[in-house]
Amino acid sequence: MTFRNIYVAASSQHVGKTTSTLGVVSALLKRGYRVGYCKPVGQKFLDIKDMRVDKDTILFANMFNFDIIPEIHSPVIFGPGAVEQYLEKPDNFPLQQQISYASEFLSKYHDVTIYEGTGHPGVGSVAGLSNARVAKMLGAGVVMIVEGGIGSTIDMLNMTTSLFREEGVPIIGVIINKVYPEKAEKVKHYVGKWLEQKNIPLLGILPYEKEMVFPLIRTVAEAVNGMITYNTDYIFNKVESIIAGSLIDLKELKSSQDLLLVVATRSINEAIKKIESIAHLHGIHQCPLSGIVATGEGEMNRQTLKYIEKHNIPLIRTELDTYGAVLKISKLEVKINTNTPWKIKMAIDLIEKNVDIEKIINASLLRQN
Repeated sequence: MTFRNIYVAASSQHVGKTTSTLGVVSALLKRGYRVGYCKPVGQKFLDIKDMRVDKDTILFANMFNFDIIPEIHSPVIFGPGAVEQYLEKPDNFPLQQQISYASEFLSKYHDVTIYEGTGHPGVGSVAGLSNARVAKMLGAGVVMIVEGGIGSTIDMLNMTTSLFREEGVPIIGVIINKVYPEKAEKVKHYVGKWLEQKNIPLLGILPYEKEMVFPLIRTVAEAVNGMITYNTDYIFNKVESIIAGSLIDLKELKSSQDLLLVVATRSINEAIKKIESIAHLHGIHQCPLSGIVATGEGEMNRQTLKYIEKHNIPLIRTELDTYGAVLKISKLEVKINTNTPWKIKMAIDLIEKNVDIEKIINASLLRQN
């Protein structure tokens, strides 16, 4: 079989490109295809030994067990200052050739390569490498990811697919992500109707999963510019919800075991005492806290420290006030990564259960005359 490459694009950042790409790669592998992965244009990177690679490339290498070759799996990275350097001397940066080389290499060893886009479709235009232009270079068809809604979703699709139409890039279909289950039928009907008019297939609707947006304690600490002073081995605890020290009640304590307590340090002793009291009165045996953010100055008494140590609760100290800390945490955009294995599994399951993979395969097959 001969396949057209598949390019996973999205209407904007944090819409679900990595989630969808994980699911599509996994589904094709399960069907016996040799599947390659590439992030042709990256922005956020890590330096590992002598390699500079996009963060998403590391996730896929770990997940699907391939050895990273930076110039193949992450050929172009726009790190800090890269755009300015390119604009000063564009001839020094053979970016298109780098991507073409990666594509030629991958095509030798795989039936199909999945290319993961970056940001919204126009990202990279400054260097002639918009998502649409790169997809055209790669001879790829596009799977477009967009957030759920009706009017706003159609407006966004109309704008973002236009760049690919201008480049003559075929749209394999659309995946609508983060749709509340009670609205799924309406979204499917009305957005599907619009897509049908445009001759664009609807590949699937992914339900909104609260757990996919849970941050980690480590991410919280970075957001509030804080320091983890106790139980640093538990920085990968997930956070389901936030409770304020002044608003602790039974309902919240019973609803989760992954609560983040955000409290002024001067009030932390009273807050912990209240949590212990409610738990004792109502037979709550599991500690409901996955972490604590203690804001401002203050001292903790021995009882508080004993509770933190007994339950292995990571404690973050920050100079922000409580309102400022909650504001920072509430604005967190949480990406799937190697430290969130439950998200990786959920992503793969979501695609397998809700997306028509066979439709993607059929649209990507290049029929021989």
